Amino acid sequence: MIDYTEGSGKQYHIGVGPGDVGRYVLMPGDPGRCAQIASHFDDPVLMGQNREYVTYTGTLEGERVSVTSTGIGGPSASIAVEELSKCGADTFIRVGTCGGMQDDVLGGQLVIASGSVRMEGTSREFAPIEYPAVPHPDVLFALREAARRLDMPHHVGVVQCKDSFYGQHEPELMPVSYELQNKWEAWLRMGCLASEMESSALFIVGSFLRARTGTVLLVVANQERARKGLPNIQVHNTASAISTAVEALRILIREDRKEKDG
Repeated sequence: MIDYTEGSGKQYHIGVGPGDVGRYVLMPGDPGRCAQIASHFDDPVLMGQNREYVTYTGTLEGERVSVTSTGIGGPSASIAVEELSKCGADTFIRVGTCGGMQDDVLGGQLVIASGSVRMEGTSREFAPIEYPAVPHPDVLFALREAARRLDMPHHVGVVQCKDSFYGQHEPELMPVSYELQNKWEAWLRMGCLASEMESSALFIVGSFLRARTGTVLLVVANQERARKGLPNIQVHNTASAISTAVEALRILIREDRKEKDG
């Protein structure tokens, strides 16, 4: 492959290289959330800032940890995971937002993804559609345990990933409305908890790279509750998802240390 960095030693898109990040990485979509997440680390340092990718590295439980933003959607998220993997990272937790789909998934609650519907394009360039998009069990269990310890109202289950935000919210306006609306109804009937835009790419790329992945999401609102005229609180502060992800990292670090020490 052509070295587009012309020998800089840094990854072309994320702008960091080996030694700049820890093996554990939290991954928000919004680069504006990186400083907030990094404030949970000890001695965080800004390591890189390029395009939608902002990276801080610090320590947690004595281990180097990082946060790198991914931007919106599967393509930019997969680039981040691939390039961070080349820098030595092997554990990735998406910390993001979603829209609730089931009536009991309320704004302000958390959704921890146990799998994802691959209704996006990025993952199809890695694996056939028959291959499931699932998180690594270590990360899934750590996130669930973290939410329990912090007493965070949460759900665990399958989420849906797509590439078009407005295709979800205004499917009737799209030329392929017949497909979007029919599949949305199928996901609802199957019990899909929420809709978002990155997890299926993260899970599939992670499986390919033999990396550990997981996702915790803040429910911003629920369009199904709005459609039915039910109360539909909106919450935009992601602090609960961030705290849960940081606690999950602590759990993973401690468990990894125990396993290493035998």
